[in-house]
Amino acid sequence: MPQIFSVPRLLINRLRDVMAGDMEADTRLQKVVTLIAGTMIADVCSIYKRTETDELELVATEGLALSAVHQTRMALDEGLVGQIALSGEPLSIQDAPRHPAFSYRPETGEDPYHAFLGVPILRGGRVIGVLTVQNRTERLYEEDEVDSLQTIAMVLAEVVAADAPTQPSAPDPRESRSVTLRGRILGEGLGLGPARLHDPIVSPARYFTEDPDAEALRLRRALRQLQASIDRMLTSDVSAIFGEPREVLEAYKMLASDPVWAARLEETVRSGLSAEAAVDRSRREHRNKLDNAADPYLRERMHDLEDLDNRLLRVLSGGDAAGTADGGGEGGEVLIARRLGPAELLEYRNSGLAAIILEEVAPSSHAAIVARTLGIPTLGGVTGASGAVSPGDQVIVDAEEGTLHVRPDQDLLDAYATRSLMRTERQAAFQALRDQPSRTRDGEEISLMLNAGLALDLETMDKTGADGIGLFRTEFQFLVSDTLPKMDSQVGLYRQILDYAGNRPVHFRTLDLGGDKILPNANRGDEENPALGWRSIRFALDRPGLFRRQLRALVRACEGGPLSVMFPMVTKAEEFLEAKALLMKEVEWSVAHGFTAPCEIRTGAMLEAPALAFALAELADEADFISVGTNDLMQFFHAADRMVPAVSERYDFVSRPAMRFLDMIQSECRKYDLPVSVCGEIASHPLEALCLIALGYRSLSMPAAGIGPVKRMLRSVDLSAFVPEFRAALSGRSPDFRNEVLSIAALQKIALKDS
Repeated sequence: MPQIFSVPRLLINRLRDVMAGDMEADTRLQKVVTLIAGTMIADVCSIYKRTETDELELVATEGLALSAVHQTRMALDEGLVGQIALSGEPLSIQDAPRHPAFSYRPETGEDPYHAFLGVPILRGGRVIGVLTVQNRTERLYEEDEVDSLQTIAMVLAEVVAADAPTQPSAPDPRESRSVTLRGRILGEGLGLGPARLHDPIVSPARYFTEDPDAEALRLRRALRQLQASIDRMLTSDVSAIFGEPREVLEAYKMLASDPVWAARLEETVRSGLSAEAAVDRSRREHRNKLDNAADPYLRERMHDLEDLDNRLLRVLSGGDAAGTADGGGEGGEVLIARRLGPAELLEYRNSGLAAIILEEVAPSSHAAIVARTLGIPTLGGVTGASGAVSPGDQVIVDAEEGTLHVRPDQDLLDAYATRSLMRTERQAAFQALRDQPSRTRDGEEISLMLNAGLALDLETMDKTGADGIGLFRTEFQFLVSDTLPKMDSQVGLYRQILDYAGNRPVHFRTLDLGGDKILPNANRGDEENPALGWRSIRFALDRPGLFRRQLRALVRACEGGPLSVMFPMVTKAEEFLEAKALLMKEVEWSVAHGFTAPCEIRTGAMLEAPALAFALAELADEADFISVGTNDLMQFFHAADRMVPAVSERYDFVSRPAMRFLDMIQSECRKYDLPVSVCGEIASHPLEALCLIALGYRSLSMPAAGIGPVKRMLRSVDLSAFVPEFRAALSGRSPDFRNEVLSIAALQKIALKDS
């Protein structure tokens, strides 16, 4: 091997001896800086630790004044050290005092030193400190010196993070007391089980190797196993879920086969670190770049690289790349991950997971959609979950209240058991209603439709007894791919949906992209308010090639059968007319090229912007139906972003202003003889659904989990008795409309609650 490995190898061997010693953290750090300075022939070596107040404190030094230790502190953005902490990147400077960011601290006695090299100390993707070396002479440090210092910084991370003296070989001490964390509900339900970390932990005791040659061989074998697992993914049934993900997985396979990545890992192993430590270092670097990446496409690529690191770590630990072997996947576990992609989540689908906890995710994310489809209780945005939980800890996931209970006491366990039993009984009762008609006591028929976006959703149509698909989100197939789905791929997915539905109606929503659903390969500048920006029908009409390709696929997929298409976020009649004209052009094109035209074409507009409620007259002769998308409509109506927790639940849907607005929409549609339905999360809640049918809506589309509770409510209500009292309350002025409606429902024994 090249001679450049001699310096890091020597460092690693000596560092291993220091780390194995029984000493306090401060003493160990001081020995480390002395060792680094002597080995790298540096005049100065220093360690700065990030404090709880986001300052950088000098905690150990060789070469600077020892009196400055624990006394010198800098702001996070101060000096060269602060610059490294903010960027998370190494910094090498020939003459530091002349650098504009240099911060002079006379108490350190660093006046004679010119050359400067600093690297971040990363832990869990966060910069927790900075490691620096300095020399009197002016020079730039060599690439191998930078690499060596980064390697040392990785090994030091656990020691620097320690708040008290500890032995590095001892297990990481965790609190034994109960902890409760809050998150956002992504998939409703309850889950109990031992914690399982998606991101493998590398013990500091496993950082080193006695035999670099054998370790390099082990690394190469693990890489081959990783690549083989991705090959298996290419031939798996994931396509049944996404339609055609082959382009995604092929790109992923190319990353896994990258010789540069493999060579860098092996180089680190040759320096004396274990294969696990080499991969962990790569993961820390990718994670830090991901956290600092503003570009959505770059973030996705960094996430892919971080995922490859995690997969390789799982292989090295004796499992498979997906983490579902060698003790994993026994069922009943709670998966805890920092972030999780939809394909990763799908690999756990047969592991019998009790629940999922994600630290970083939004309710509209791909992973959240998949989790809901799989019926797995899921919480997102649970900050600090991976730090509060050790593998094997008993946890309760309450995805009804939005809480995670870590190491719960017996009282909590007893309460969980009671609620879990009640939930099981409730689900059994809902299942018994599957084949019963969605009819009120006084004979009003209400259509209960399914919101879907994946082929997996089709199974729930039969399980719930849904009358059809009121909203099929076609954009998901586009969002999971780095390249645009091919025509055949789109046709295949749409045909699969139509074939499964049979005689039941399917309403395809055309591409609803933009806002929080960014197409990876769409060039798009930053927007101040993406929810109000270039999205949905605006995006589609501005990308006619993309839009027409989708419309052509929909026409071909129906093979002469009926076709129902609705356009999202229509704000004015002109947008609808332009979109409809493009659809009819694709029908003409298809016929001209030998394809069969649909026997019936129904086109509708989604009313998600308040403006369209005042333009229904212009649509009366052109649209076949209106679908009220309450998710977006209500956030615009209340001026409250549903993705911002501070305001998303601030305004009540069951309020007089919201009800009066929806009543106006229903009345306008009835006036112009426009069939109207409601799709959105609110339709899945019994109280909200009760209000909607009281306003006159007779078709509701919702997630699968809502159909059972809403059907039970419908079968308990007598609308002829409820509507007059509801209307009276709606025209009244009492301060609490919701409670007034609840009181009416309670008196009439309408089934809104579990009991």
